[in-house]
Amino acid sequence: WLRRTTHYLFIVVVAVNSTLLTINAGDYIFYTDWAWTSFVVFSISQSTMLVVGAIYYMLFTGVPGTATYYATIMTTYTWVAKGAWFALGYPYDFIVVPVWIPSAMLLDLTYWATRRNKHAAILNGGTLVGMSLPVFNMINLLLVKDPLEMAFKYPRPTLPPYMTPIEPQVGKFYNSPVALGAGAGAVLSVPIAALGAKLNTWTYRWMAA
Repeated sequence: WLRRTTHYLFIVVVAVNSTLLTINAGDYIFYTDWAWTSFVVFSISQSTMLVVGAIYYMLFTGVPGTATYYATIMTTYTWVAKGAWFALGYPYDFIVVPVWIPSAMLLDLTYWATRRNKHAAILNGGTLVGMSLPVFNMINLLLVKDPLEMAFKYPRPTLPPYMTPIEPQVGKFYNSPVALGAGAGAVLSVPIAALGAKLNTWTYRWMAA
């Protein structure tokens, strides 16, 4: 029971750090301003970040459901950060919480349905995470009143000039950001999932040494 408790404690620690990475990636309102203008980049970064940690701990414990647990911690922690900024007087949409849980559930379901087949989890689960995350997050973004107004109205004094929010270039690269993000995410999440699985193997070797 001590080893299993330690495993889940590690999950909490890494999930919290992953969330901090998300919140601070381009300053605190990264998701509110940059996800709208650079949705493809955001989708790729989020799907790969989720899948590497989720599959690592899912294979580490061998328990289907661990990936969802991992994503739930990330979501809860981001909501805590959102509440903290709201308490400081910032608007409710100042931080928009990314949607990780449904994609993590698909990864868990893949692992469970294939009777804990690691390779199926990497290939099928990684593809499902990469394809589904942009869809869920775009639905989430559509609920925000005006993300660009939020970005310009509450600028960060530490934000460097090259990260100043810009209007989307409609008709050029942004014709279909969900499809492009899903396609690129599906391709890139598979090797990143394989990396997470390999990290799990290395961890076991280290523990056995």
